[in-house]
Amino acid sequence: MSMTIDNKLLTAINEQVNAEFQAALIYQQLSYEMDALSLPGLCDWFASHAVEEQGHAAKFAQHLLDRSEKVALHTIEVPSLTINSALDAFKAAYDHEKKVSAMIRDLALIADEVKDLDSRSLINFFLDEQIEEEATVSEIVDQLELVGSDGSGILRIDARLGGESTSEEA
Repeated sequence: MSMTIDNKLLTAINEQVNAEFQAALIYQQLSYEMDALSLPGLCDWFASHAVEEQGHAAKFAQHLLDRSEKVALHTIEVPSLTINSALDAFKAAYDHEKKVSAMIRDLALIADEVKDLDSRSLINFFLDEQIEEEATVSEIVDQLELVGSDGSGILRIDARLGGESTSEEA
């Protein structure tokens, strides 16, 4: 059986590689926004997630390369974000995670349609990953909404998430 990938799925996986790089850039921009708001923990949290998204792009790209296909990067637009608070940043992140989840679900449907079993373990990994990502970001949005404009509450969240990003890297 050939290792080649149906063109429809090849195109979709290449789009996913680019989408993961876009997510990395969005998270990096959100990191800069948190730095500008003097929230170093949230800055570090977003920066570590930017690196994680690059890792996701690499996984999809390696899948294509392992199957003797070409990776096709293209111009990646970073949407303009208006961020005035930590809550704005995490709402933007949550919206983006929902978009990525929809793309991963579409990949699964295309893989099924073209009967590409070899892509399923990779896609299933990311289906699970997206459930976790959305739940994490949604919980942070809920907590930021709970503390509102209370500075001490925001600083506690900043300290906690800053600690998480450094412990993940260790």
